Amino acid sequence: MPQSIFVNIPVADLERSKAFYLALGFSLNLNFADETACCVVISDTIFLMILTYPRFDGFATLPRADTRKTTSVMLALSQNDRAAVDAITNAAVAAGGTEPKPADDHGFMYTRTFQDPDGNVFELFWMDPTAIPTHSG
Repeated sequence: MPQSIFVNIPVADLERSKAFYLALGFSLNLNFADETACCVVISDTIFLMILTYPRFDGFATLPRADTRKTTSVMLALSQNDRAAVDAITNAAVAAGGTEPKPADDHGFMYTRTFQDPDGNVFELFWMDPTAIPTHSG
């Protein structure tokens, strides 16, 4: 079984968050869902656990960050091409997210950033690995 990642993020409104992530083209795994949490399937090995504030707080060992005022984490998700970066970011903005800064194009790498309705930061990127300069150490 390949290693997987389950990223837990706090959300104020579970139903709003489920609708937001569905609008981005992700799916839900309702086997890991109840009135306080839901599993968003990003890929075969990447899962986003959206947790109501009380549920998240029950797992956390430190106070929950106010993602409207501070950045707690930036989740970088690779995409197959620039068009996918644009499509998901545009869908995020249309579904109630925000794009806090313009696209960043380095030629070999293209990124766009969006925040979900709760302020959680996602950076979608495409990178051409053949264009990355290599350094010998």
